[in-house]
Amino acid sequence: MGKSVEIKNNPPTLYLIPCPLGDNAPLEVLPLTIRKTLEPLTHFIVENEKEARRFIKRIAPQKKQDELVLFPLNKFTDPLELQHYLDPMAQGHSMGLLSDAGCPGVADPGAVMVQRAHRKNYRVHPLVGPSSLLLALMASGMNGQSFAFNGYLPIDKQERLKEIKKKEKLSAEHNQTQLFIETPYRNEQLLKDFTRVLHPSTLLSVAIDLTLSTEWIKTAPVGEWKKTTLAFHKRPAVFLFHKSLSI
Repeated sequence: MGKSVEIKNNPPTLYLIPCPLGDNAPLEVLPLTIRKTLEPLTHFIVENEKEARRFIKRIAPQKKQDELVLFPLNKFTDPLELQHYLDPMAQGHSMGLLSDAGCPGVADPGAVMVQRAHRKNYRVHPLVGPSSLLLALMASGMNGQSFAFNGYLPIDKQERLKEIKKKEKLSAEHNQTQLFIETPYRNEQLLKDFTRVLHPSTLLSVAIDLTLSTEWIKTAPVGEWKKTTLAFHKRPAVFLFHKSLSI
């Protein structure tokens, strides 16, 4: 027989708390459940302490900042420290996991803490909030039933161009939308690389400043993008392409 899994009514919970994608008012894009969940919490695992404190203050201004216990989780975090980040849950405290923007655990270092919570049989509860990847996919008109998020392309130019061709072939073979992100100051160069390498008939979509007042989204064949000049240096963007899809 398989192992029986006990479901407890009120166990300590790791709440995955989404943040806005930009500097708009949090409750313009987040449901009130975020505030209700966050208000009683004092322990948080965060990507950036300064940004986390600012977000918490905007969501729950009555919360005392000196009562917050924040555990930083980013590329500078010592892996040995992670072993103790969930210790408050062993003492009965629920915790919040925050990304700098969007949904924790998705293109975000928080996934490692979610894995640890599952291994320790703690409850994990994702809250509703904006994901730039899903919003861009929704708005692209491309295949939303088969898609792959590829993260960042190689920095080396020849390797990057080679990888773009490889993903275009994969898109055609599997009828699959390919998604990418880039460091904002490299946005314009990546768009040039896409238009240089991709077939003119391949659909390319660029989604900029999602959920913000400056939001801009366009899907068109690469041949049309070649005639377009787009200035979006240092603005957060998601790139998608799909081979052999008509609109």
